[in-house]
Amino acid sequence: MSQDRPITVLIVDDHPLMRAGIAGEINAQRDMKVIAEAEDGDTAISLFRAHRPDVTLLDLKMPRMSGIDCLAAIRAESHHARVIVLTTAAGDVQATRAFQAGAVGFLLKDTLRSELVSTIRLIHSGGRRVPHEIAEQMAEHVADDTLSEREIEVLRSVAKGRSNKIIADELAISEHTVKNHLKSILSKLNADDRTHAVTIALKRGYFDL
Repeated sequence: MSQDRPITVLIVDDHPLMRAGIAGEINAQRDMKVIAEAEDGDTAISLFRAHRPDVTLLDLKMPRMSGIDCLAAIRAESHHARVIVLTTAAGDVQATRAFQAGAVGFLLKDTLRSELVSTIRLIHSGGRRVPHEIAEQMAEHVADDTLSEREIEVLRSVAKGRSNKIIADELAISEHTVKNHLKSILSKLNADDRTHAVTIALKRGYFDL
């Protein structure tokens, strides 16, 4: 980047006030500017294709298309895309999925005021960033067995208060299979019971309610 060319940034977040706050902070810097804003994944992909920003700020939780799917699509557009994901939750599962999909930075929304600008500069210069607390969680669970997609479906239903019979009917499986999934879930999460398993899964970012 030449010294007179600012770092161009695409902001992707479905909350207008969040976008406005982020844009104001970025545009106040001499060496960077917001080149486009998107409120959903489809728009983000189109704007990325049109503007090829130096850095993309991407909210993980959006309507219609998830942040992870949007990230994968942007990376499919360009393997050189520098994407920082934004989230309100410090779960290691979300972070792992984001980095596997090609993110190079991870920011908690409650740290944006103090860390946004420096992180954009770091990522643009070729660096990577993972908050310390998330890095510790990722290291702690690196050897754990992850929940399968079916186990996540079962546990999400448990979180909604569904009985084993209702879960079985909804997923078109037997109650015995549901019980086996729950046994596996408790083992993988080192949980004492169903409620404890849901609490752990929510904290680690397996799903949101």
